[in-house]
Amino acid sequence: MATKSAEKFSAFFAFAFPDFILKITAYMTKSQSNSADIEKWLMLIRADGVGPITFSKLLGHFGSVDGALGASVSELTKVDGIGFKTAEQIVATRSKFDVKAELELADKLGVWIINSADERYPPVLKRIYDPPPVLYIKGGLTGADNLAIAIVGSRRCSLYGQEQSSRFAHLLSSAGFTIISGMARGIDTAAHQGALSAAGRTIAVQGCGLANIFPPENKKLFGLIAEAGACISELPLRYEPLSENFPARNRIIAGLALGTIVIEAGLRSGALITATAAMENNREVMAVPGKIDSPLSKGTHQLIKQGATLVESVEDVMESLGYIGEQLKGHAGAAAAEASEKLEAPLFDAGQLRLSDSEKIIYDCLSKEPTHVEDIIAEVDLSPGSINAGLVSLQLKGLVKQLPGSTFLRN
Repeated sequence: MATKSAEKFSAFFAFAFPDFILKITAYMTKSQSNSADIEKWLMLIRADGVGPITFSKLLGHFGSVDGALGASVSELTKVDGIGFKTAEQIVATRSKFDVKAELELADKLGVWIINSADERYPPVLKRIYDPPPVLYIKGGLTGADNLAIAIVGSRRCSLYGQEQSSRFAHLLSSAGFTIISGMARGIDTAAHQGALSAAGRTIAVQGCGLANIFPPENKKLFGLIAEAGACISELPLRYEPLSENFPARNRIIAGLALGTIVIEAGLRSGALITATAAMENNREVMAVPGKIDSPLSKGTHQLIKQGATLVESVEDVMESLGYIGEQLKGHAGAAAAEASEKLEAPLFDAGQLRLSDSEKIIYDCLSKEPTHVEDIIAEVDLSPGSINAGLVSLQLKGLVKQLPGSTFLRN
């Protein structure tokens, strides 16, 4: 069910871009059923030697999936880029995939499968260089999902990174944007959670089949995303989460979005692959700066040096989106500001929690980053006993959290 913010956003966008909104909302009310001829599409895309680019060439050369499936080896060799050996592989394996079993499992899991010729296929994804010929979907797609922002980053991330990922996702979602990410540990998970906390839409693109959930601890999150948006994959249902699957997965994340925000990415982070895919497909790339001495931010800062837009707010994101962002700036800014006020409401005041003078001093010394108790003792003019007592009191009031190693941070 659409939130009030999303409804207002859609109404505004329809007013500003009537022709565009008619196109992107055409499939909003369609049933979640498989595309016509999906069996034939699955047979061809699962043949050895056929990937998204080769599939597109076959479709262009023969004019239909039927034509490609019925082509002989000699006919296949006439397709640009297909040699004799590949042609033989295609002919030998185009009936190998058990389509019937796949469709039965999809039905059991509540997954529907569409092809790129289906009007429900996301038009923004169709514009990339190598769109997936088929998409497996758990959940639903709507026209509003074409107004999406991807948020990606490191699996190993700091609390600051998690906080910024969740914050940007929450505020953008409150402004009506769908949040796209990969459901990986760290930044991705925080992005999905931020969107869900705003009762917004979010889409997770898996690097494995939808019969698997990766990482496994995100099983509950997978269900929540499917209810509030969609979990999607281009891979067969039982495909395992192998490392070679993820670079290709990242192009779908970038392809579904108008722009990609990178938060905490090391120099070898997969998030940089997503950023590269965004740039190659003429999508905006944005980056949230981190600590200058943190290895987790080296890749992010490299992106900024290479021309990615440094973003600190929703307004920065709107500016990065150019003409579309300019048209949406007023609405998005107001919606984000309203959501931000709710997020950043004072934790306490005179009418709520009464803090002693020592508690206030200790609380002011803390931040969202872990601080060791010895550093607190060194910074504030209080006895160690008073500091320990104050920290216990602040924890009981729900304002402070203790982490392993005698470190503390604000809730």
